[in-house]
Amino acid sequence: MEAAKNELIAIALPKGRLLIDALQLFEGMGISCVRAFSDSRRLICEDQDRHLRFLTLRPADIPTYVEHGAADMGIVGKDQLLEQHRDVYEPLDLGFGGCRLVVAEPAALHEKDDPRSWSYLRVATKYPNLAEQFFSRKGIQAEIIKLTGSLELAPLVGLAERIVDLVATGQTLKENGLVEVEEIARATARLIVNRASLKTKYLRVQALIEQIRKQGERRLGGARG
Repeated sequence: MEAAKNELIAIALPKGRLLIDALQLFEGMGISCVRAFSDSRRLICEDQDRHLRFLTLRPADIPTYVEHGAADMGIVGKDQLLEQHRDVYEPLDLGFGGCRLVVAEPAALHEKDDPRSWSYLRVATKYPNLAEQFFSRKGIQAEIIKLTGSLELAPLVGLAERIVDLVATGQTLKENGLVEVEEIARATARLIVNRASLKTKYLRVQALIEQIRKQGERRLGGARG
């Protein structure tokens, strides 16, 4: 029993747009070691008193780490879960990092475009599965070009007429002369848990889930206030 109590629980945190909120969540729980991630070169830290290990990973990698047990828990956007369909437990919507997955096109094209007339599109995206499913449901043949960054550049250089990407405020689209055409999905940050860890470390994992839930509610309540 003592060995199980002292066994490390590994938690994967996402680099990028969700990291600050994730760090604030755990700092609010009194876990100060995560401040080390303010230095973007740090990849791992430990809270030895609580027997917690934190990792920072590319968001797209977190569902894989959690599914295979390299991390017991993780925080990741719902967009990645919808795209990847990994076998993980998803107990909490953390409520921060809200964004939308949209189809966008150049403003000049938008002036004369009618989405109801679409039959064939070439689309650049980081989300090939979600894009394929969306256009397939609408009966549109789509050539999907998978990219890992700088999607806004694709229409400007003729790689693709349109993109499917995440937007929060839409400012990046506007700055690159793009206009939102359709919304595919909405996403917020989620807590995910490895299914085996949920069984083998049940009491500790459930206690941690509850602590995260309460802290998340306090943060959201404070933000609304």
